Amino acid sequence: MKIHVLPSGPIQTIGYLLTEPKTGEAVLVDAPGGIWNKIKPLLAAEGCKLTELWLTHGHWDHMQDGADVKQQTGCLVKAHRADQAMIETPEIMEGFMGQKLGLKGVKVDAWLEPGQKLTALGRAFEVRHVPGHCPGNVLFYQAESRVALVGDALFNSGVGRWDLPGGSFEVLEKSIREQIYSLPDDTIVLPGHGERTSVGVEKETNPYVAAIIP
Repeated sequence: MKIHVLPSGPIQTIGYLLTEPKTGEAVLVDAPGGIWNKIKPLLAAEGCKLTELWLTHGHWDHMQDGADVKQQTGCLVKAHRADQAMIETPEIMEGFMGQKLGLKGVKVDAWLEPGQKLTALGRAFEVRHVPGHCPGNVLFYQAESRVALVGDALFNSGVGRWDLPGGSFEVLEKSIREQIYSLPDDTIVLPGHGERTSVGVEKETNPYVAAIIP
């Protein structure tokens, strides 16, 4: 499995294209603005078809290109139901962002559940619910590759903001401790913004969420 790291859109949100040339499959995790123009040549070069789009959460910068990606590829879109309103009727985000974003709603084909196992690229991915940044934030954990794609729950030396509607630091802190810090320490954390990190590093050094409650 190859992981293509593709910062895109006005605030360089990271979309991750997962490809498996052996099976000809590809999965996209998040769809920031303009990402279709980046993944199209990669899919062609590797002979892969995009079969699914997994949204870590419904904030505008993670689903901005989702409708175009779905239209171009016919991929199935999967997300957590708690973010349904933001994903399918994204104009509500314009209210709390205070600006017109020109977003298109994305029709979700399947709702993700905590503990669910997704099979793609010849591998199993575990879905974990990590609310706090927003109600529907989920992560996708691939055990054999020791990789967790966490959306905006946890960053390198940081955490997702909790001051937007539906956010809560107390909920986010609990989510990180229970759903991310419980993964093996050598798990690579691939966030929605910034540099990659690892579970072990964040448990030891993250200034917002310590591994052990004092």
